[in-house]
Amino acid sequence: MPAYWWVLAALLAALTTAQLANNRNIWWLIVPAIVLSAVAVWVLTTWSSTVLTVEEDPDGTRWLTVRSASLPSDVVSRSLAVPATAKRNAMGRQLDPAAFVVSHGWVHEMVMLVLDDPEDPTPYWLISTRNPEAVLTAFLPEQTDTSLAHYRSES
Repeated sequence: MPAYWWVLAALLAALTTAQLANNRNIWWLIVPAIVLSAVAVWVLTTWSSTVLTVEEDPDGTRWLTVRSASLPSDVVSRSLAVPATAKRNAMGRQLDPAAFVVSHGWVHEMVMLVLDDPEDPTPYWLISTRNPEAVLTAFLPEQTDTSLAHYRSES
């Protein structure tokens, strides 16, 4: 989450508190300040937190979970780390509407996972992450060298 969002949330909470406390006793300042600050922190942390998890089942299949969606590693045909310089192109006109996308504007790198699953109409996953190398290494260690080659040359 960008720092200026936190500043704007604090300013909004302060202005709303000041409006509520205008010409009233001190409790109209204290209680709304605490409540509105807590709400602002909760909203911003909820908006900014997307948890990516990689787990391995007893069969040896790795699963990537983002929000409520799960992806097994055996349906991924190719993977790619998308550097910050290519994010705009990846999210631009050629973006397939059927793709699974989790994007945050303040996270500049992404991971693209191209799927080869005849039962799933989703062509690929495109996920924002601060550390694409770690995600690809944990989820697809056998594809790490090829999927990070272009990323390392761009960084």
